[in-house]
Amino acid sequence: MKPLKEVAQAYVALAEAERQIQQKMYREAADNCLKAMEISRTIPAEEAFDHSGFDAFCHARLSEALCMLGIFGDSLASAEKALFYFNRRGELNQEDGKFWIAAVFSRGVSLQETGMASEGTKALGTAREMIAERKGELPGRETMLADIERRLAGSDNQAKPAGKQGYRAWWEFWS
Repeated sequence: MKPLKEVAQAYVALAEAERQIQQKMYREAADNCLKAMEISRTIPAEEAFDHSGFDAFCHARLSEALCMLGIFGDSLASAEKALFYFNRRGELNQEDGKFWIAAVFSRGVSLQETGMASEGTKALGTAREMIAERKGELPGRETMLADIERRLAGSDNQAKPAGKQGYRAWWEFWS
């Protein structure tokens, strides 16, 4: 039997972080992401709880919060941890896709800000495609797209949208 109290507390902390990101309370959101991961570590490994998946969700939001705080090195590290899970996961449901997009976006911004402009431009182009292809709700969609367009407009080798009309991206399987 799952320790329901710990599972609930971990998910409440992550939900609070998501709410705080939408309210531009980035320091508090980062703290809640760390708190959610700390709580989840109290759930025994033998329990039916996806520890690595939950950590990926937390790292995706932590990366987003740290990016907005201008802590780009740590943001990049968290994005890489989240993407390690998402890129190997295979099938994701619609809810998980929001976390994946957040990690790709934060990684792109962090790469640009840490001096890896061409890699950042490529990642932001991917994030732009993912956002455009997403059929479900995505809080902060307009803000992310505006930031992506601003950043890509300032890059020397702007990433072009891939595909043609009716094109289905490789990550679209969660939509």
